[in-house]
Amino acid sequence: MEAAHEAILYARAEEQAVNCFLCSHRCRIAEGRRGFCRVRENRRGTLYSLVYGRPVARHMDPIEKKPLYHFLPGTPSYSIATPGCNFRCPFCQNWQISQADAAPAFEALGYVAPEQVVEEAVAGRAASIAYTYTEPTIFMEFALDCARLASRQGLRNVFVTNGYQTPEAVEAMAGLIDAANVDLKAFSEEFYRTQCQGHLQPVLDTIGNMHAAGIHVEVTTLVVPGGNDTEAELRGIAEFIAGTSPDMPWHISRFHPNYLVTDRPATPMASLELAERLGREAGLNYVYLGNVLTEQGQNTRCPGCGRVLLRRSGFARPDVKIEEPRCPNCGRDVPIVLK
Repeated sequence: MEAAHEAILYARAEEQAVNCFLCSHRCRIAEGRRGFCRVRENRRGTLYSLVYGRPVARHMDPIEKKPLYHFLPGTPSYSIATPGCNFRCPFCQNWQISQADAAPAFEALGYVAPEQVVEEAVAGRAASIAYTYTEPTIFMEFALDCARLASRQGLRNVFVTNGYQTPEAVEAMAGLIDAANVDLKAFSEEFYRTQCQGHLQPVLDTIGNMHAAGIHVEVTTLVVPGGNDTEAELRGIAEFIAGTSPDMPWHISRFHPNYLVTDRPATPMASLELAERLGREAGLNYVYLGNVLTEQGQNTRCPGCGRVLLRRSGFARPDVKIEEPRCPNCGRDVPIVLK
């Protein structure tokens, strides 16, 4: 059983404190204390990851479940997570493992080496490994060690993340993480401060930094009634994504009551359709509706001629009609990573 693993992206300070710059909380952690994520601990001036090799979930998923619609469509992704998160969202969909008291959660977990994770992914004929379910930033050391080994086996690597990495963390990911779905939760500082205990600007910066680093990026927004569903808020998100790249897919996801937010209904279809319209008006070429089935909401169409390129029904394997990233009807290039 491996002991706690020394962390990356931190600096020692006076009086045995450390400054962690893995995520944008940039915690200053006193000796014997843990960071905001609850899984990085300062032991006599050395910062350790307490969840290295401690996955709490390991599943084979369709890549579309991440959701990633423009990256290796129709392929399985071996998905792993450790306990913990650096946000405190009251509407968290995976709160049982992300918001659990970290200490008892990982003490009972057996050690799984990166080599074993990759072996399991290969045995399951996955095309990628997804670091997902909780926040992969908080187990960055484990994720990147897995990613290095996976890439040697021809596997791709995916982050499903809240986007609260520092620029230094994105730099460490570049060349190892091939794709990311970033959860852009809202377009107001107040929402991030009160609902997530974080800030908006670092997430916007991460989306831009990942895109500039050559990481394939798709964005998801969970539309929470009475939280982030105003027209101004949704338009702000759409215009930001379009300003980064009009080809960056936007997944508009339906909220269902969960965790600490059970006093409001699921997102009305009208709110999802409003967001979809605002995305189109902002110039986004690819807008999808999630957590809800509609006739067209999951299909990928050529923005030039409207031809259906990928037809989806929920998380079922899509009907892949193209063998190269261009429309077979009009010849327009489409931003889909096929292999």
